[in-house]
Amino acid sequence: YIRQPLLHTLEWAAARGACYLFMIRHKRPLCKSEAAHFCKGGSGMKQKNGAWLLALAAMLCSIGGVCIKGVPWTPLAINGARNAIAACISGAFLWRAGRRLRWNGAVACGALSLALTTNLYVFATKLAGAANAILLMYTAPIFVLLYLWLAKGQKPPRAAVAACVLVFAGIGCFVAGTLLGNALGLGSGVAYAGVFLVNTEPEGDAMSSYFLGQVAGALIGLPFLSGETDFSFVPMVCIFALGVFQLGLSYVLIARGIATTPPMTASLVTAIEPILTPVWVALAYGERL
Repeated sequence: YIRQPLLHTLEWAAARGACYLFMIRHKRPLCKSEAAHFCKGGSGMKQKNGAWLLALAAMLCSIGGVCIKGVPWTPLAINGARNAIAACISGAFLWRAGRRLRWNGAVACGALSLALTTNLYVFATKLAGAANAILLMYTAPIFVLLYLWLAKGQKPPRAAVAACVLVFAGIGCFVAGTLLGNALGLGSGVAYAGVFLVNTEPEGDAMSSYFLGQVAGALIGLPFLSGETDFSFVPMVCIFALGVFQLGLSYVLIARGIATTPPMTASLVTAIEPILTPVWVALAYGERL
């Protein structure tokens, strides 16, 4: 799943280099037929671009743990505030791109998946720690694999099944924290799988799902802001970063990335996030697994 996008990257780089050499040698730009000859790997290039967008999104998402711990609010208040900001970002993207908001069963399922993911992740971070929460949320590739196998008939290779068993075993060895926090973290992993599967249905639309999921998260959580009293500089900066970068721009990138990337590959590429999240939290707060 990871090797193929890398091969497409090399193929794209070689084609681009050949284009430049041709133009230098002949001292003219390429015509359409020549460009088509050099760019036969167009679909590979798109998949490569999608993988890079997903990797960048994962880096932005990785600040979630350190920012959430910097806000002394209840989980629902944090999630409501960051979703309200993120919905503005996603709505602006939809408007600027001239895209219509879609609504159907597949879009509703995607919106529910994102709303559950964001709420459960914040609760898990508060109860079980940021490192445990993100590790449990990234059980998502396992649930993506199971869904594609059981619902879509895409039987995984034995190596993938063995990897799932090893992942669950590894998580059991390293995860600490409260039982409730871990259960909520695992629930966020199930919900997060739906974020990557939204485009597997013909009528699915990732950007509409993400925008509506953020609106739902905002509507659920914003009423709880009335009970908060600490609106000092550090919490407000953390909320701004969560809304704009961790949940706003990142999901715009995810929506564009999964448009050209298979769901299993997408969920694995974004696994950069659980690697980086504990690093930021350990550096800022000294938290360990």
